[in-house]
Amino acid sequence: MTLRFDDVAAGLELPPLSRVITREQVKAYADASGDQNPLHQDEDFARSVGFPGIIGHGMLTMGHLGTWLTNWVGDAGAIERLKVQFRAPVFAGETIVAGGRVKSLDSSRRTVTLDVWVSVERDGTTEFPIKRGEAVVRLK
Repeated sequence: MTLRFDDVAAGLELPPLSRVITREQVKAYADASGDQNPLHQDEDFARSVGFPGIIGHGMLTMGHLGTWLTNWVGDAGAIERLKVQFRAPVFAGETIVAGGRVKSLDSSRRTVTLDVWVSVERDGTTEFPIKRGEAVVRLK
């Protein structure tokens, strides 16, 4: 069932979607994108520049956000815009959580503006690899 405009209201917190970032996903993304930066491939190199291990690509993290948004709206064609700020790395083995909240509605255009983000828990603190994100979707 596709989400309808009348089903949402400003302030609505959207159900989150979790995903563990695996080494295999990072490798597959590197191969698909052509981004073979050693930060995404080589544990020793990543440690030599101050990270605890390989990092996932920012666009891999954004892909998770896009999956979450598509799942929520029910129709990828309804997504008009998705913009984000990349703020922190994601390490292989971490669980990232995509989420969002309805910011505003435009009844004349039947669009919904969302605040969106991706979070990760580290040492009892929530960090945001993606924050200050915004998505606009058009609903029936």
